[in-house]
Amino acid sequence: MYKHSIYFEKIKIMETIIKKWGNSLGVRIPNLMAKELSLKEGSVVEIKNEENKIIIKTKQKNSLADMLKNINESNLHNEFNTSTPMGKEVW
Repeated sequence: MYKHSIYFEKIKIMETIIKKWGNSLGVRIPNLMAKELSLKEGSVVEIKNEENKIIIKTKQKNSLADMLKNINESNLHNEFNTSTPMGKEVW
């Protein structure tokens, strides 16, 4: 639950209360902000401490195309066999 919203140059700033969550502390993200950022339970975010500020950024998932761009001769490996057929598979 947030106390109030402040709008400044189209940037939304919301005040929230830090709560104890197990042995840690948790910050609740107001539903309106979560929807605007397409966040849902299980979303991965990056959190860092920068000059006495806590910065939480949404983490972009890598697309298959982005991951394939990182393949090169030094990290490319040959095929390897993980096991023998265990059912009606055809090898």
